[in-house]
Amino acid sequence: MATLTVSTKQSPFPYAAAAIAAYTQKAEIVLDESATQPSLAAAGSTLTDEDAIVQSLAQETDLAGDSAKSLSFFALAKNLRTLAAFPEIVTALDSLDDHLAFRTFLVGHDITAADWVVWGALKGNIKILGLLKNNQHPHVLRWFSHLDSLKSTQTLLADIVSAKANKARSNKTAAGFALGLQNAVDGQVVTRFPPEPSGYLHIGHTKAAILNQYFAKMYHGKLIIRFDDTNPTKERSEFEQTILEDLKLLDIQADVVTHTSDHFDTLYDYAIKMIKEGKAYADDTEQQQMRDERFNGIASKHRNDSVEDNLKHFEEMKAGTPEGLRWCIRAKISVDDPNKAMRDPVIYRCNPLPHHRTGDKWKIYPTYDFACPIVDSIEGVTHALRTNEYRDRNAQYYWMIEAAGLRKVHIWDFSRLNFVYTLLSKRKLHWFVDQKLVGGWDDPRFPTVRGIRRRGMTVEALTQFMLSQGPSQAVVSLEWDSIWTLNKKIIDPIAPRHWAVVKDKAVPVKINGGPSSPEVKLLPKHKKNPDVGEKKTVYSSNILVEQEDAASFEDNEEITLMDWGNAIVRSKEVDASGVVTSITMDLNLEGDFRKTKKKITWLAQPTADHPLPSVTLVDFDYLITKKKLEENDNVADFVTPVTEFKEFAYADANVLELKPGDIIQFERKGYYIYDNEKNGEREFFKIPDGRAAGIASKAGVPTGPVSSATSATPASKSSAATPPPTSMYSIKNIHETQFKPELDSIKMYQMDPIYKA
Repeated sequence: MATLTVSTKQSPFPYAAAAIAAYTQKAEIVLDESATQPSLAAAGSTLTDEDAIVQSLAQETDLAGDSAKSLSFFALAKNLRTLAAFPEIVTALDSLDDHLAFRTFLVGHDITAADWVVWGALKGNIKILGLLKNNQHPHVLRWFSHLDSLKSTQTLLADIVSAKANKARSNKTAAGFALGLQNAVDGQVVTRFPPEPSGYLHIGHTKAAILNQYFAKMYHGKLIIRFDDTNPTKERSEFEQTILEDLKLLDIQADVVTHTSDHFDTLYDYAIKMIKEGKAYADDTEQQQMRDERFNGIASKHRNDSVEDNLKHFEEMKAGTPEGLRWCIRAKISVDDPNKAMRDPVIYRCNPLPHHRTGDKWKIYPTYDFACPIVDSIEGVTHALRTNEYRDRNAQYYWMIEAAGLRKVHIWDFSRLNFVYTLLSKRKLHWFVDQKLVGGWDDPRFPTVRGIRRRGMTVEALTQFMLSQGPSQAVVSLEWDSIWTLNKKIIDPIAPRHWAVVKDKAVPVKINGGPSSPEVKLLPKHKKNPDVGEKKTVYSSNILVEQEDAASFEDNEEITLMDWGNAIVRSKEVDASGVVTSITMDLNLEGDFRKTKKKITWLAQPTADHPLPSVTLVDFDYLITKKKLEENDNVADFVTPVTEFKEFAYADANVLELKPGDIIQFERKGYYIYDNEKNGEREFFKIPDGRAAGIASKAGVPTGPVSSATSATPASKSSAATPPPTSMYSIKNIHETQFKPELDSIKMYQMDPIYKA
């Protein structure tokens, strides 16, 4: 493989060369801050001209395109890199915008070297970027945003930002730049994601899962999914299945699936070893007294008991006798260490409940603090990634490994992910499910993986967002705008465009000069991306428009009927309350759409031959009214009164072809994901687009009349408060063993075996 060497100090940064290297994966990207220019080393030769590098990497794949047409864009890119005068920049962007008005890419129907070299030139010119934000060149902005939102581009940009902020790291870091792991050896890195099988994965877990897979792939290593099943009180085998399904929804695939319970015998042997070596002891101190003694640095009365007594009590624990239930095993580390995590933590406790995998074999179970470092070491984990809320326990983690005499594991910690108005506590999420304020763990108002995926969040957006957050150590509550904005960039270039008119706001319009009978024409589903396909549009002399549009029309005003042409408003009937009841227009196809202020979506009135399907448009609010709940807050005191808002509408008949999980845009309304059919109507969930108005809490703000609203308070629960199960995602089974989920509402996934239990 070729090697592309770049430096963040180069100005402008060679975005084109780096982006095409990341996109084609034909060159390893190496950061060397001493480099003064980009250089591509391959097959004994070296290229240092960025355009030549781009052309070389393009020729390695199928990105060269039409060479004659591409040359003009390479010349344009060279010019764009040096433009400084605004009139010259505007002229160049005007020309480029005209070229892209009816094209998806610069040359041909796919991305080519021409696209990357021009994108790189724009990216490196700060004045051009500023002008693009003014949205005066929509076609350039659409094309630029598409290249910008590609997974390879987003990962590259995140790496560059991280590299600039972490130049103290090594001079040369392959591909991941500052997202590198300490002492990582290519081909030998092993990471692990250790969820507890006691619930469903939420967006907080997503960051850890994605980072673990990212590093495993980056270093051509291995990812272990290990179920931390050491507490039979909370854990069940069905949660293992749902967690694997959640990971499948994130495109995360383990190289191997293990369980901490696989190592119960080994962990027991290490506990015996530590007791015999005087590194652990049995203790029957009451929980509250033990907590107080640890806080105040007071030694337990059993701290210096004999090895024989400790082994005897451990045997009672193992047998699950009434005497054994009183005791636990504690590591003998320190009584008064400033780091309270080092003050003789509990490493084994007694629990007589049967385990979902080992049955009645064990009555004693290791704690996470004891089991995790030991199992990490014996399973070959090289780097343990975990949130920095565990940072105080890092010393404890290393102590356990050393006390057991095992191989060291490196810890790489990162900040926990928190979002405003969002609950990540399993206990509090359970409360919403138990109170039937949501339809289940896949409810689109929930921050669970299946909830946010059902709401319309893409895997690409989640991955890019998590990687951009990667090395951050700041503990903050994030707004949702950034991740939904990123999601919009990903879905906008590929989401088919459809139309909908709210039923109780529909106004009939008579079109003079329209067709004598309904006519059907084929139009592109996405005007800027013909690859999305075609749709059927019905043209009729009798159409429907939205009340809001109708009320805005002035007498004899010329408006544009989108995908048809201009029309002139001739008459408008209004009732006593000011509601428009009907309109008459004259079709004026010779009119210039560029001169009209209003571009209107519409639908042909339904007929026997051309019916309009009924759809339900659903929007949501946050479940809680407080941005951040404190530990002692009662969640019931902060429940948002109404969290679901429905409008019933007509839609164009093309929506009947959609499958659950398909994402579309109802033009002038927003992006939606088709969830399922309910009571004969197709239900669409609105996808936030990142705009402030769309993500702001609606609690306490008058919402106006809506066709239906679901209350999220126990006093006003209704059938609408518990949406039906969804079949949006069809996924193959992961476990060989089948099971009945805990909640009947969770029927989203059906899978074929991948892993054996």
